[in-house]
Amino acid sequence: MNVVLVEPEIPPNTGNIARLCAATAATLHLIEPFGFALEDKQLKRAGLDYWPHLRWQRWANWSEFEKRLPARARLWLIESNGPKNYADVKYAAHDYLVFGRETAGLPKPILDHYRVGWLRIPMFHARVRSLNLSNCVALVLYEALRQQGFPGEVP
Repeated sequence: MNVVLVEPEIPPNTGNIARLCAATAATLHLIEPFGFALEDKQLKRAGLDYWPHLRWQRWANWSEFEKRLPARARLWLIESNGPKNYADVKYAAHDYLVFGRETAGLPKPILDHYRVGWLRIPMFHARVRSLNLSNCVALVLYEALRQQGFPGEVP
């Protein structure tokens, strides 16, 4: 699996997601600009000592990332107001789970271009706008892995 963070802003969220990706053998793609320096102490602390076990790539911008995608790549954009529930699709091992900035979500041009892959996480209280980004990544990534039978699980 691939987890993509588009312009992440909060170091502890990115650190937690890095730790999650290391634990699940998912590749993390970080797309600039970032709201922090990669040397940030909070980022490193949230990822603990798992950074050496993480497969990750840094991309200068969305265009650079998009140009290097495999021809048959499937992108799932997790963003509020998506037409489909994240649990109602079939994930494959090499899919990309794409998440936007904590304060603004994914840019509209990206959502428009990949509309068929736009998913939502259900919310149950009108006054709660969203969940924490690292929680969202965990929910969707583990659903994708569950559907695949948790390949490579360490007993």
